[in-house]
Amino acid sequence: MPSSTSSTSTAHAISPDSGTHWSAEGAWRVAEGIHRIPLPLPMDGLKAINVYVIETPDGLTLIDGGWAITEARELLDRCLREVGYGFGDIRRFLVTHVHRDHFTLATVLGREYGAEVALGLGEKPALELLNDENLDRNPFADVLVTAGAREVADQWVAAQTDEKPDLSLWAFPTTWLDGDHRIEVGHRTIDAVHTPGHTPGHFVFAEQQEGVLFAGDHVLPTITPSIGFTVPPPATLPLGDFMASLAKVRALPDLRILPAHGPVSPSSHQRVDELLAFHEHRLDLSLVSLAGGARTAHVVAQELPWTRHDRAYTELDLFSQGMASMETKAHLELLVAQGRATRTEDADGVIFTAAP
Repeated sequence: MPSSTSSTSTAHAISPDSGTHWSAEGAWRVAEGIHRIPLPLPMDGLKAINVYVIETPDGLTLIDGGWAITEARELLDRCLREVGYGFGDIRRFLVTHVHRDHFTLATVLGREYGAEVALGLGEKPALELLNDENLDRNPFADVLVTAGAREVADQWVAAQTDEKPDLSLWAFPTTWLDGDHRIEVGHRTIDAVHTPGHTPGHFVFAEQQEGVLFAGDHVLPTITPSIGFTVPPPATLPLGDFMASLAKVRALPDLRILPAHGPVSPSSHQRVDELLAFHEHRLDLSLVSLAGGARTAHVVAQELPWTRHDRAYTELDLFSQGMASMETKAHLELLVAQGRATRTEDADGVIFTAAP
């Protein structure tokens, strides 16, 4: 949503492993025994998700799986065959988080071919909600109402189809990842690091000997991941969680970033520093807005610039307006936790006021 401090846009980024646009088709070698395969995201501004393939003597481990759509499945099959493998060689998926472009193709292929699917334990409430037979409304509507965006919530609900989630895409994983720990992947030892923020159960995977960080959506090289847009119940302080997780990754050695979206990038330390500075600036801008009086997150969002082009809130599409309101609420809640603002609740949502 909001622009980051990266000087290169996602739309024009060249990845050093391929020498071409980062979303170009192929199984691109990023290190010995590791390939990056971009899979398509139709109707999504990000264009693609990078799935990473790690070769081992016993078969393949994939970091993320892609979105369970025909185009992505066929492309993954084709690219795996380019490097001498097929779906039957996949032994395990290490999924960074529960969003559909990371999780759903992993769970489909895992079920079909008997591969392990590992996911962070913090994602369990989201899967429980999606598998609830009584789910009959958009689960984000109440979150938008608390952000003061009732009109946006009503439009989201009106745009929702009557179709239930396809539960074949949202099966529970075979393994829950719980807390920081190490995973043996062939001859490699990978550090599974819990990094809540973008989602409660987000994990990154660090292979320190190779010097790479499978960063999921936690550290993206050209954009900032959305904060506050998670399946209810929402985290109390998602931005606080995210910034603490960034600090945790900053404490690791400086690693090459292998992101879910965007090009392979040289320095996790540099990018983490940029992301932390970016959100500190957004906090300051949010506080400036509160200096004008008590406001909901929806009102503050309308006073902030959005995307790398500093667009006005009114220039955003309906979905992005809802995302902006939820992300702004995450910033305002952190200001309250820091003692820089106060909050009260009424029928119009949570009202935030600058602290004296």
